[in-house]
Amino acid sequence: MRRNVLKRPQEAALRSFHGIYAQAPEMEEVFRLVDRVARTDCTVLIRGESGSGKELVARAIHERSARHDKPFRAINCATLSPTLLQSELFGHKRGAFTGAVADHRGLFAQADTGTLFLDEVAEMPLDLQAHLLRVIEERSFFPLGATKPTRVDVRLLSASNKALRREVEEGRFRDDLRYRIRVVPIFLPPLRQRTGEVEALLWHFVDLFNREGMRRIDSIEAEARDAMLAYPWPGNVRELRNVVQHAFVVGDGPALALSDLTPELRGEAPPEQTPLQVSAPRERERIGEALRRSGGRKAAAAAALGVSRSTLWRKMRELGLAARPDIE
Repeated sequence: MRRNVLKRPQEAALRSFHGIYAQAPEMEEVFRLVDRVARTDCTVLIRGESGSGKELVARAIHERSARHDKPFRAINCATLSPTLLQSELFGHKRGAFTGAVADHRGLFAQADTGTLFLDEVAEMPLDLQAHLLRVIEERSFFPLGATKPTRVDVRLLSASNKALRREVEEGRFRDDLRYRIRVVPIFLPPLRQRTGEVEALLWHFVDLFNREGMRRIDSIEAEARDAMLAYPWPGNVRELRNVVQHAFVVGDGPALALSDLTPELRGEAPPEQTPLQVSAPRERERIGEALRRSGGRKAAAAAALGVSRSTLWRKMRELGLAARPDIE
């Protein structure tokens, strides 16, 4: 029996805005705000769910600003331990701590005259928030082990998938810092709220993977298209890209079929509970075992557990594992 397949719709064309592909009116509002804030040096807080493109928005602000030819540096505050995060941000002097065999220029120094983007800023420990506030107010900081301050001229952009007001109310974020890093907030809508965007981006990623040559897709079965339009996309654009890549790998033939999609989109329960959604004792056991098997390498442990490195680090902190020397 012939399956109902759909060809590319005429309205699927996307606009490229500094690497952000979009056609939804909701995103046009974001682009207009990016243009306005790029003319200034004010701090910007980009709010949005994971996978929605916050770093791409930060890069667009930098590239459209007067600092576009200066350095752009970025760091995810959720992926490092407090000590490593402090060293990465502010640098250190030789001998500042065990293993500091040479001076290290932190990201603030590297981004001097340019832009620094702090992703998941809500995950920054309170003591480091005080250091960050000093840099914003005084344009200077002390590298670890230094006796003299380093002066910098850095435009600061931040992002979070959490409401900082709630983090302040629960004692996890400084109220004075919240006001300083969000002179202008930009709210990035999730994919499910971007009008017409799922289908347009679906064809965009089909074109992208067609060029890689592993498979050629020129149509999409109606059932597959309907499943993707009905899905809420909690992982946003990143998840959509991964789903299309999954379809290219597991499927065959010129039509993208429902059977090519992940179990979530087919409406099926996953074959087993995901590793980081079990009881706390079981979580500790699984995470500890993954870290021991990987020799303490968190990227490898996260891959073995099927989660991102930032998710692994967050879970380790929640479970009290981050400070354990046997799995650091």
